Amino acid sequence: MDQMRAILCLTARSSDEQSEPLMLETVLFCPLLTWVSEKLRANGVQRFFIVCGAEFAEKVKSCFSAGSEVTVSDRDDDLLAFLDGDGPVAVLPAAAVPIEDDLEAEENCAFTADARSLRESWGASGTVPGAKKLPGFAAIESAADIQDLSPLCRDDAAERLIAAGVQFVDRYAVYLDPRVRVGRGTVILPGTILRGNTVIGENCEIGPNTVIRDCTVGSGSTVNASQLFESTVGDRTNVGPFAYVRPDSRIGDDIKVGDFVEIKNSTIGSGTKISHLTYVGDSDVGEKVNFGCGTVTTNYDGFEKHRCTIGSGAFLGCNTNLIAPVKVGDGAYTAAGSTITRDVPADALAIARDRQVIKEGWAAAQRRLRARKPKPER
Repeated sequence: MDQMRAILCLTARSSDEQSEPLMLETVLFCPLLTWVSEKLRANGVQRFFIVCGAEFAEKVKSCFSAGSEVTVSDRDDDLLAFLDGDGPVAVLPAAAVPIEDDLEAEENCAFTADARSLRESWGASGTVPGAKKLPGFAAIESAADIQDLSPLCRDDAAERLIAAGVQFVDRYAVYLDPRVRVGRGTVILPGTILRGNTVIGENCEIGPNTVIRDCTVGSGSTVNASQLFESTVGDRTNVGPFAYVRPDSRIGDDIKVGDFVEIKNSTIGSGTKISHLTYVGDSDVGEKVNFGCGTVTTNYDGFEKHRCTIGSGAFLGCNTNLIAPVKVGDGAYTAAGSTITRDVPADALAIARDRQVIKEGWAAAQRRLRARKPKPER
C-alpha cells in the first residue's frame, strides 16, 4: 500500500479536554502513538497530521522516528493545507491500536480516502465519499482497552519481523518495541525483550532471557541471557550468558564477552576475549587482548572516574587489578594476582605481588593446637 499521508485525531482521554490523549498511554515500553506511527510508516506513510492541542505537541512529535514529517495542530485551516492536492490519505478518526491485518476491526476505525474528498467533506457528518476500510487497526475507548489489546500490538510487531525473514522459537514469549529492526535470518529465543531504537543484524541469535535497549548488534552475533543498554556490538561477537553491557560501550567484531562480565563506557577492540568474571569500566582496549578470569579495571577513586588503556595483544593474568589511570602497552603481560599501579611498557611482564612465603608444618601444628582445646557446650 502506497500511503504517503495520514491524519490521526488524538481525542482527550476524558471529557476534560486538557487531559492527556489516550494515544499517549504507554504500551509495552512506548506510547501507543509510536506503535501506530510505526505501523503506518511500514505501510508507506511519511507525512503525518496530528489533530491535537499545542500543549502536547512536543510529546506527540517524540513518538515519530527520524525522517517523518509531523504537523501538530487542531486548526481546520492547517488541516486543509495539509490536504492540498490529490492522492490517498489514511485517517484514524479516534484512538486505535495496531493489529494484524487479517484480524477484523470496526468499520469506521481507520479508512483511506482521496485528499480532495477529505477536503470537501471534513467536519461534515456521514461517510467520506470513496472511503475504504484500512485494515490493521482496532478502536479503543479507555486505558483498560489498551491493556486488553496490547498483546495484539506485540503480535503485529512480531508479524512484521516474520515477514522480513526473522525467526521466532515462540513469538508469544517475546516482547518487542515497534521501533526495533531485525535482520533476515536472525533467531529470537523465548524471554527476549527488545526495546527502543534497537537494530539487530542478520543471522544473529538473540536470547533466551535477554534485554536489549537502544543498541546496535552486528550480523552473525549471539547475545545469550544478557542485558545490553545504549551500546554497539560488532559482527560475529558472542555476548553472555549473564553479561551486562552498560551505556556508551563499543564492542568490536569477533569478540567474546562471557559469563558474569560487565562492560561500562568502554571501547573493546576486535578479537578480544573477556571470558568470565571481569569488570571493564571506562577503558580503551585494543585488539586481540586476553582478559584472565577476575580482572578488574578499578576506575573510581571515591571522587572521580579514571580511564585505563590496554594495548593490542596484551595478556592480563587472572585476578589482575588495573588501578586507573594506568596504561598497559601492546603485547605486554601482567602476572596473575598482580595489582598494577604504574604503566607497563610494550612487550614487558609486570609482576606486582608479594613473594610467596612457606612455613613448613604450620597447618599440622594448628590442627594439633585446636585438638587440645575443649569444645564449647551447645
